[in-house]
Amino acid sequence: MPNDRRAIIIDTDPSPDDAVTFLMALGSPDEIDLLAITTVGGNVPLHYTTRNALMALELVNRTDVPVYKGAEGPLMVPLETAEHVHGRTGFDGYDLPEPTATAAEGFAPEKIVELVMSRPKGTVTLACLAPLTNIALAMLLEPKLAGHLREIVLMGGARTEGGNITPAAEYNIYADPEAAWRVMNSGVPVVMIPLDCTHKALTTTPRMNALRAYPQPHIEPFYHLLIANKAYNARQDGTDGGPLHDPTVVAYILRPEIFAGRHVNVEIALQAPTRGMTVVDWRSVTGKPANALYLPDIDADAYYALVWERLAAAYRPL
Repeated sequence: MPNDRRAIIIDTDPSPDDAVTFLMALGSPDEIDLLAITTVGGNVPLHYTTRNALMALELVNRTDVPVYKGAEGPLMVPLETAEHVHGRTGFDGYDLPEPTATAAEGFAPEKIVELVMSRPKGTVTLACLAPLTNIALAMLLEPKLAGHLREIVLMGGARTEGGNITPAAEYNIYADPEAAWRVMNSGVPVVMIPLDCTHKALTTTPRMNALRAYPQPHIEPFYHLLIANKAYNARQDGTDGGPLHDPTVVAYILRPEIFAGRHVNVEIALQAPTRGMTVVDWRSVTGKPANALYLPDIDADAYYALVWERLAAAYRPL
């Protein structure tokens, strides 16, 4: 395989969106070297996020990928989950067998430090699909971590779309804004893919039919999982399907040209009533230096073609 493969760690709180994301990475072996999956309490509690990651890997026979359990909840406040969206387990909508594999030994923030610092500077990307607790803890454990990373690509935040957990805040940032504040002020190059982007790329009926046409055995479960998972958004917004949020992170790593945006300053609000809000200085009115590449635009058709292709390619026959 070529030497320019991107080494990544995926930090996640798996609902079906998250699982599609790391399976996409596994379906892109010429371009991505998935070092590990790290789990955190978020959409559902840590027990379920770890279980869901292991379960998804078993569907494609990829239990060789290490899964490390991380923080059960945020840095400073109790965890607020999102079962009202994702169901009790995060994988409601299709009965899958319990995983036979177990999480690897080690605490996720410590393993992030180990995996990043053991490789040359500027070679590892953190792909973040969840509250940023594990990342902030890793930075606290190793102050040099931020300067050693290539970049952080995260799904989170909102500007024009408003929030999806409060009127002001998107869930991943709201769930642990202190962690998000630390990451955004760490000096790491950050790519932020917000609701402004993901709400432009919905799981419409034609797109879901295109997914179901793939023959691999894990596709049928994912078709039903995504239909069930996106029903909440469809009811809430009156749309055909809902946004497929998290795969935008790996899609950006693979095909950045299908996204558009600009370098801006993003601040994280820490106080009510806007706690968890991403305050995006889109027009540079504050004069503060940019700390993120903020991507509100996407070629949705190209996105879904890429996601379905790589999700299907994740399957490895025994």
